[in-house]
Amino acid sequence: MDANNTFDSDLIHAIFKHIWARRFRERERSDAIDAAEAEVALGTSKKNRLASANANALKLSCELLKSFVSEAVQRAAIIAEAEGMDKIEATHLERILPQLLLDF
Repeated sequence: MDANNTFDSDLIHAIFKHIWARRFRERERSDAIDAAEAEVALGTSKKNRLASANANALKLSCELLKSFVSEAVQRAAIIAEAEGMDKIEATHLERILPQLLLDF
C-alpha cells in the first residue's frame, strides 16, 4: 500500500500523546494520593507513567483511521447522492455515524 494514501504516523502519535497526557492530568486531579503512597509510587507505577506506542501499533492505527474515514465518506456520499446533492454535508455524516460506529 502506498504510504501517501494513509495518515502520517507522526501526527497520529502526537494526537495519542496529547490524549494520554490530558488523561494523565485528569487522573492526577481526580485521584488524591496520600503522602505515603506518593513516596512509594514515585513515578514508578503504571498509573503515573504516560503511555507509549511502538511503530507497528502506530502504523496499524493509521490504517484503521484511513479505513474509518474512507468508509464514512463513502456512506455519506451515498446518502448525498440519494438526496440529489453533489456535496457531502455535515447532516449526511450525522446520519451515517451511528451505524458506522456500530460496524467498527
